[in-house]
Amino acid sequence: MEEMSAERRRQQTARQEQAARAAWLYYIAGRTQDEIATQLNISRQAAQRLVSRAVAEKLIKFRFDHPIGPCMELSRALTERYALGFCDVVPHTGPGDDPLPGIAIAGAQYLERWFGQRAPLVIGLSTGRTLRAIAAEVSPVEAPQHKVLSLCGTISQTGRAITTDPVMRLAERTGAQCFPMPAPVVASSIEERRLLHMQRSFQVLRDLAEQARCVMLGVGHIGWLSPLHQDGFVSDLELTELIEAGAVGEIAGQCFDARGRMVQSSVSERVAGLKLPANPRCIRVGVAGGSAKVAPLHAALIGRLINGLITDEVTATRLLQEHPAS
Repeated sequence: MEEMSAERRRQQTARQEQAARAAWLYYIAGRTQDEIATQLNISRQAAQRLVSRAVAEKLIKFRFDHPIGPCMELSRALTERYALGFCDVVPHTGPGDDPLPGIAIAGAQYLERWFGQRAPLVIGLSTGRTLRAIAAEVSPVEAPQHKVLSLCGTISQTGRAITTDPVMRLAERTGAQCFPMPAPVVASSIEERRLLHMQRSFQVLRDLAEQARCVMLGVGHIGWLSPLHQDGFVSDLELTELIEAGAVGEIAGQCFDARGRMVQSSVSERVAGLKLPANPRCIRVGVAGGSAKVAPLHAALIGRLINGLITDEVTATRLLQEHPAS
């Protein structure tokens, strides 16, 4: 009973925040209802109802009376700075607070809008703690018409499964068709990678990735005890090589420098995952927050590795302050 009550409270909060976003876009950003519908991925009628709800719940007075207001300002600034197709900034509730819970809820709400569409869609995900947390927050729904796939390997070179792979969890909660990648994040040799890519299952994944309308990507940093190193996917020597090559971040095991360019190393030659989809209709949403993620997020954004973003208020502020527009 308590679990049901908590779920109702979460849904009510989510509805109010969605109404607040629509109201901010309408009254402050000056967007039309059609533009709001496009940005929030809802119908025009739903956008109209959300604005009306915000007024009915007295979120609109002489000023915007909701904590999401400053986040919407940050979202607008980031969207303009990096030419984003989607941006969501979640509030920071206090000093020292972990941004992951808020990012996870925002990511889940974003995915739920995709899973709520009737037409069959392909959705791709990388791995990581943030994406696993997002998958855990997605409300159960019956969406067997959709497909979800892993963009990178889900096991280590020793065969140990990755506990942060979100695809299976997401498929369980949505009923979507599931396509994991039965391969290591980094193969033991170039030849092993070549053989993996020749497998029929990998070719299916590659074809699906090119059809994806949305991919959600964890953005990791490169450094000692970073996830790629801590989880044993690269050795001390390989990590040193990546750092010396200028790597500051990684997405799905693929490492990039401060300009968002893929680095060349013995590791990059053995990454078994898929390249990021080049389909112009596909939105690539980076999800990350925290001080360690500022530099890799900036690099991924200016390199156009991602064209969408879900992050927290503090990280968003630092992205704008520490990386002013040139």
